[in-house]
Amino acid sequence: MFESIFLVFLGLGTLVGVVVVAYTLYNAYKYRDAGEPKDDESLPTLGELPTGGKGGKKLFLSFGISAVIVISLVVWTYGMLLYVEDPEDEFDEEPVEIEVVGDGFAWHFEYENGVQATNTMNVPADQPVAIEVTSGDVWHSFGISDLRVKADAIPGEYDETWFMAEEAGEEHRIECFELCGDGHSAMDGTAEVMEQDQFHDWLDSQLALDVTLETEDEEAVTNVTDEFDVELVHVEDGTEYTFDGADFDEEGTLALDEELEQGGEFELTITFEDTVTYEDEETDTIEDTISVTGPSSETYTIDLDAADDNDENDDAETDEGGDDE
Repeated sequence: MFESIFLVFLGLGTLVGVVVVAYTLYNAYKYRDAGEPKDDESLPTLGELPTGGKGGKKLFLSFGISAVIVISLVVWTYGMLLYVEDPEDEFDEEPVEIEVVGDGFAWHFEYENGVQATNTMNVPADQPVAIEVTSGDVWHSFGISDLRVKADAIPGEYDETWFMAEEAGEEHRIECFELCGDGHSAMDGTAEVMEQDQFHDWLDSQLALDVTLETEDEEAVTNVTDEFDVELVHVEDGTEYTFDGADFDEEGTLALDEELEQGGEFELTITFEDTVTYEDEETDTIEDTISVTGPSSETYTIDLDAADDNDENDDAETDEGGDDE
């Protein structure tokens, strides 16, 4: 839209400039001093104010044409800007929504499904991208010159805009256009344009989580026992995912790459049927809060001998008690 507005103003400005300059040169040539005075009563004399001649038709004509051009430009430009501000009814497909946060002289991006990235924003080609821009510290200004994108990043406020990249495979520089501090000149990033299918595959692949259970000897727990349950609960929307030892592979890893639909923080609970040792403490439950905003992995090292040790101690106490009797 801004490219169209620029080209229209450039074209009309060039046309008006050519007409005005040409008409000025024509009059300069027509009324040049040839050294021979003409007997023409219509010619102005020294000290005489021009009357405009013929009722000032040329003056009114020039003002009329100028008024029509200016008013038309104002109305057309205003309509284009309204479309830029709220084009949702005109979108052929749902836009990709991204929240942009300027903080610590870096740009942080969060997609609808909770995937996060820093200083690299992946976007699809030929699909609208709607962004909400804010700041986590001081005033910034998010901009992509190549794509005619600019939005203020102000703490506590959100500035909304949108854009569409046309060519897949291109990279565009992201800059800060507000003098924000010592690191202002280095506050830049990259907008990478991908094919739509490639982009959505990439977005889904970012919601990947590997949970690995191993012994102190780095042996897969599943080679010893599969008597445990895993529960994963999304903190915000409460979505629950449940698994058991049979869902782990031979390496003792639970690989989630298609199950998760939304990223963010999860409450992870691993419940064992017998007592195990985790971080030097005997327990039958491991609880942890993990963040999945990109490909993530968590490893938990446990000692399965704790249950056997407890059984042996119980047997020993029973035997000792029998002897005392």
